[in-house]
Amino acid sequence: PVPTIAGIVVPDSRLARDATEFVGDTSTQLLYDHSRRVYLWGALQGANRGLTFDAELLYVGAMFHDIGLIEGHRSDDERFEIDGANAARRFLEQHGLPEEKVMTVWEAIALHTTPEIPSYKQPEVALVRAGVDLDVLGRGFDDVPAKIRDEVVAAHPRTGFKAGIVDAFADGMRFKPDTTFGTMNTDVLEAKMPGYV
Repeated sequence: PVPTIAGIVVPDSRLARDATEFVGDTSTQLLYDHSRRVYLWGALQGANRGLTFDAELLYVGAMFHDIGLIEGHRSDDERFEIDGANAARRFLEQHGLPEEKVMTVWEAIALHTTPEIPSYKQPEVALVRAGVDLDVLGRGFDDVPAKIRDEVVAAHPRTGFKAGIVDAFADGMRFKPDTTFGTMNTDVLEAKMPGYV
C-alpha cells in the first residue's frame, strides 16, 4: 500500500526513502518531524491552489531544507539555506537526477526563508516555502481543515517546537551571524545572542 498521512501520499521511491533515511540519521527529531510536516503542509497547499507539482522533488526539498543548520553540513561562511541546498544537490547528483530537477530542489531550499520570490518560481519552490510558512509562522493555518491538521501533527508531533526551532536556528547560525542578513533569522540571533545587533 502507498503510505499516506492525512490523505497525502508520501513518496516511497528509492530516492525518497534514501532522503528520509539521510535526514533521519543526520538531523534531530525536532527537525525531522518539522521537515516531514513541511512536505505535508506544502502538498496540502499545492492541492488547495490547484498546482501540479513533482511530489518527490517537493519531498526532498522539504526534507533537506534545514540540513544546513546541522553540524557537518554547515559551512563557515554561507547562509544555512545555501548549505542545505548544496547538501541536497550532492545527494541528488549521487542519485543521477538531471540538473533541471537538482536546481529546482536547490532553489526550493535556498529560497525557503526569502519572502515573496518563491511564489513566482516552480511549484515545488513555492510549496516548500508555503510548508515552512505554515509550520513555523502559521501562515495558511486556516486553509487546512482542523481534522487534517490534527492528523499531520499526530504523525509528526510539534513537541517543544516553538522554542526548539528558535534554538535550532540560533545554534546553526550563531557562528556566522552575517549570513542572516535580510531574513527573519536576524531576529532570532538578536533574541538569542547577547550583544548581537
